[in-house]
Amino acid sequence: MDADHIAATATVLKLGSQNVRAVARLFEDGATVPFIARYRKEATGGLDEVQIAAIRDRMQQLEDLHARRSAILKSLSQNGHLTDELEERIGKVETLAALEDIYLPYRPKRRTRGMIAREKGLEPLARILFSQEGSDPDDASAAFVDPESGVETIEEALAGARDIIAEWINEDAGARSRLRRLFEEKAEFICTVATGKEEEGAKYRDYHDWREPAGTAPSHRILAMRRGEREDVLNLSVLPSEDEAIQILDQIFVKASGADGRQVRTALRDSYKRLLSRSLETEARLATKMRAESDAIQVFADNLRQLLLAPPLGAKKVMGIDPGLRTGCKVVCLDEQGKLIHSGTTIYPHTSAGKRQEAAETVKDLCDRFRTEAIAIGNGTAGRETEGFIREIPLDGCMVALVNESGASVYSASDGAREEFPDLDLTVRGAVSIGRRLMDPLSELVKIDPKAIGVGQYQHDVDQSRLKQALDDTVVSCVNHVGVDVNRASKQLLTYVSGLGPQLAGSIVAFRDENGPFKSREDLKRVKRLGPKAFEQCAGFLRILDGENPLDRSAVHPESYSIVDAMAADLNCSVSDLMADSGARRRIDPAGFTTDTVGLPTLMDILSELSKPGRDPREAYESFAFDSGIASIEDLRPGMRLRGIVTNVTAFGAFVDVGVHQDGLVHISQLADRFVKHPADVVTVQQKVTVTVLGIDIERKRISLSMKADAHSSAGTRKGAPPSKRPPPRRKPSRKPQPFNNAFAEAFGKKK
Repeated sequence: MDADHIAATATVLKLGSQNVRAVARLFEDGATVPFIARYRKEATGGLDEVQIAAIRDRMQQLEDLHARRSAILKSLSQNGHLTDELEERIGKVETLAALEDIYLPYRPKRRTRGMIAREKGLEPLARILFSQEGSDPDDASAAFVDPESGVETIEEALAGARDIIAEWINEDAGARSRLRRLFEEKAEFICTVATGKEEEGAKYRDYHDWREPAGTAPSHRILAMRRGEREDVLNLSVLPSEDEAIQILDQIFVKASGADGRQVRTALRDSYKRLLSRSLETEARLATKMRAESDAIQVFADNLRQLLLAPPLGAKKVMGIDPGLRTGCKVVCLDEQGKLIHSGTTIYPHTSAGKRQEAAETVKDLCDRFRTEAIAIGNGTAGRETEGFIREIPLDGCMVALVNESGASVYSASDGAREEFPDLDLTVRGAVSIGRRLMDPLSELVKIDPKAIGVGQYQHDVDQSRLKQALDDTVVSCVNHVGVDVNRASKQLLTYVSGLGPQLAGSIVAFRDENGPFKSREDLKRVKRLGPKAFEQCAGFLRILDGENPLDRSAVHPESYSIVDAMAADLNCSVSDLMADSGARRRIDPAGFTTDTVGLPTLMDILSELSKPGRDPREAYESFAFDSGIASIEDLRPGMRLRGIVTNVTAFGAFVDVGVHQDGLVHISQLADRFVKHPADVVTVQQKVTVTVLGIDIERKRISLSMKADAHSSAGTRKGAPPSKRPPPRRKPSRKPQPFNNAFAEAFGKKK
């Protein structure tokens, strides 16, 4: 554990050094983020998961910097360049960019114009000119004209000397630092359409002639421009004013106004255009890309968290239906635990009246036979039509719900689905997944690659390793926040429990299959390869709902059972009585049970958990139905007020499902009757909202929506006009791209 890294991390994150040191030590011991956040509050000073993950990431960055510093020092030493002064400078730098600036003059290079000039013996001439002591360039260069060395004329000698000076300027750490600040503060994105790509790049038309400050450009626009450039539709540069850059270099390097000074000025202009601007533009592009990626990844992670923590219906007998028009609807029945108890039924309610009647009788018979309590219908093709059909059937007390099926097809073809249902068709597996999603979204969605769930923003344009780390962190956080019933959880769900992984999760399932349900947390120690450290990490997050010890169904860690036993003994009652009697718990003085390792934060958590052992922290499920009579985009009219569900939140707005197989966009400017800095401040994924239809573009399948209170009256003036003939709304010219009509709307205008 590096003390300097601890101090640097604490400074950057504005945290106490002792807390950072404790977290680092816990990571070294194999602890996970959820375990540290929940069960080691005394050591960390109560840091939350976000702060703990930030410490982990910052420490890794410093490790990477240390590794690069060591590699550079080794290279300098091997090549005879390392001096005490250089080693000291390298030891003080705090960023990779500054480290690379120092190393640049010594880094092994491919053959350059400056190298060629040195080989011709022109470095002394370059030094004469660079000193700017009033020498005449022509007179000075005459001595270096030597046809045998490849210098035929005075002008060739001067050109070679300027090439050497240009490289000196490029490699000057101070000049690079000042220009880097200029790029950070004043660089602009300059975007134009590539020649001949005007029609092909129609979806990027807002960027055909576009410029804006790079430092304040929002992430979605940065990623949109980069995507357009990658597709060879847009030309993109990230540069400040060239005149300002040259002025800075003049101030640093030009010391005289004579002929030699003019030679240096010519060299520095060449250095900037040919070397410095390209190098620093690459850095600026990388920096803005990293910022845009961080924003996009955070949006994805936040959306994923809200989706994973969506309210579950709970243990109910459910019928799952994967809808289809010509191919029929696949129907399965599940018991309260999500176990498949019936499959192989396909109904055809959308082909003919006779088939419709037959399908209704089949559904009613299955509901009666398996005492179905809820019907889950996928919201894909024919979803609304199937929902309308099911609601027409008299099914007393049976709830009907439309379920987001994004990623269900990915699960159906996955190894896990094939392992569980080797003999079932993909569509039947999809119906099972749809039914289980209604019962418990978290347990089912963890079986799918998060990137396939469809709640991201430019997810394919960001660094995939960073995205995977963030999404894995989110899934792990959600799973451990809710807790896992070890006797019913799938291998995929157990994989995300703190301290476990695919191998131990498989061992737990195998042990359960061979020996029956776990009766206590202590039984976990009998699982093959699950050692003391893994038990410490996972035990508090695994629940045994009907076990021998009542604490096993709670989030109280086994290491704290003795504390609860002492509390119960102090009140002369059993642990079960203590958990059931709120009056008894109020008589406990937590301060009386503190130790050297257990403080008030942990004791308060224990008392809180005793009052609600095993209670699901997610909100209660509420039924929802889209407006009747609205099933396709053709049914929409401007001014309509509709119920909807938020399916995706991005930096530029939110997408809302109003039940027409095509999500509509509520632009950030239409989210509220006040200024909204970020859509996540107003809406969340799965939130139920009421929206007003502003516009419909049937040909392009675009729906523009508003959540403003006054949107209904303003949009209603066009209510009677058919969408295909309605004149476009008049807008004032704006320099800001309108997402409803440009590239990122196209990227997120999802079809169902």
